[in-house]
Amino acid sequence: MDESRVSADFSHQIRDRMHQLEERNLMLREQKDRVECEKRILENQKLKFEREVRKLRSELERLRSSPLIVGTVIDVLDDNRVVVKSSTGPRFVVNASQFIEDELHPGTQVALNQQSFAVMYPLPSSRDPAVFGMEVLEAPQVVYAQIGGLDSQISEVREIVELPLKRPDLFQSVGIETPKGVLLHGLPGTGKTLLAKAVAHSTDATFLRVVGSELVQKYIGEGARMVRELFELAQNEAPSIIFIDELDAIGSCRADGSTSGDREVQRTLMQLLAEMDGFDSRGEVKLIAATNRLDMLDPALLRPGRFDRLIYVPLPNKESRQAILQIHTKCMNLHSDVDLKKIADTFDGKSGADLKALATEAGMFAIREERSIVHQKDFDKARIKIIESRSNRNGTSQTLIEQCQYA
Repeated sequence: MDESRVSADFSHQIRDRMHQLEERNLMLREQKDRVECEKRILENQKLKFEREVRKLRSELERLRSSPLIVGTVIDVLDDNRVVVKSSTGPRFVVNASQFIEDELHPGTQVALNQQSFAVMYPLPSSRDPAVFGMEVLEAPQVVYAQIGGLDSQISEVREIVELPLKRPDLFQSVGIETPKGVLLHGLPGTGKTLLAKAVAHSTDATFLRVVGSELVQKYIGEGARMVRELFELAQNEAPSIIFIDELDAIGSCRADGSTSGDREVQRTLMQLLAEMDGFDSRGEVKLIAATNRLDMLDPALLRPGRFDRLIYVPLPNKESRQAILQIHTKCMNLHSDVDLKKIADTFDGKSGADLKALATEAGMFAIREERSIVHQKDFDKARIKIIESRSNRNGTSQTLIEQCQYA
C-alpha cells in the first residue's frame, strides 16, 4: 500500500515537472521569437542608417566638389572638341564629355570644369524670371459682349489679331502677308486694356502682357535684353500675342540732348523696333499696344510694317453710353423709375470708366440706406458726387500748378 502511494506521488511529481518544463520551453520559444523579431527590426534600421549615411556622404562629396564655370559654346570642332568662351572672358578649345547626349550648338550655355575647362554638360538657356512672369496663364473673364459702344473697334482688332491666327489660309489665298499688330490709342478709360483682355479670352494663343515701364531698367542693356527675351519667349510659345500697355513709357520721341537714363530708354526702344520689324520674321507672333499719348510716340513706331493699324478708341456717344450703362447695370436690382437713357444724356463727355464708377457709386448709395433696389435718385446723387470730386481734383491740381509757378 505504501509502495503504491509512493509510486503515485512520484508519478505526480514527474507530471508536474514535465508541465513546468513545457511551460518553460514555451516561454523560451516566445522569447526567442521576440528576440528574432527585434533582431530583424534592428537589421532593417541598420540598413536604413547605412543607406542614409551613404546618401549623406555622397551629398557631402558633391557639396565639397569644385564649382563649375559657366561658359558659352562658340564653335563645334571635330573629335568631340569645342571652342568655348568662359564667363571670365578668354576663349578655349576644350574637350566635351562623352556622356553628353544632346548635340552642342554655337550659343549653348555649358558647365566647364574648373581645372581643365572641359565641357561637363549643357545648361538651360538663361531667362529672366520677370519675362516668364509676363505670360498670362489664366485668361481674363472678359468677353466682347461686355464692351459697349466699340463695335467697329472690336471688328478691326479681330481682323488684325484673331483672324490671322485662326484662318491664315484666307490671307494665303489672297496673296498678302498676315498683319503684324495693332496700336490702340485714345483717352484714359475708353476701353483699350479691356479690348486686350477680350482678345486674351477669345483666343487660344499664348498671351504675354507687359507694361512699358517694366522694360525701363537701371543698367545699360538690361531693358533691351528683356525685350529680346520677351520676343524669343513669344516665338517659342507661338502662336502668341504680346500686349504692351502704356507704350509711351519707352516709345517716346528720341531727342539729341538727353540724360543717361533717357539714352537707356532709347536703347530699349531701338531693340523693340528691331524685334517688331527687323531682319528675322516674327511668324505667328502678333502685337497689341495701347497708349493715351499718341503725340509722344516716336515716328519709327508708327510707320507701316510695325503696326498695321492705328485704332482710335473714342469717348462714347449717347448710344454707346447707354449700352455701357446696360452692361454695368445688368446684374443690379434697378427700380422701375431708373431711366438709363436719361442718365446717359446727362453724362456727356465721360468715358466708360466713369460710367462704371457711376453704377458702382449708385449701388453704394443704396447699400448706405440698407436697400437692395437702386433708384433713380441714387444715380443722381452718384452723378453729382463724381462731378464734384472731379471738379475738386482739377481745382486742386490747378492750385498746385499756380503755386509751383509762383515759387
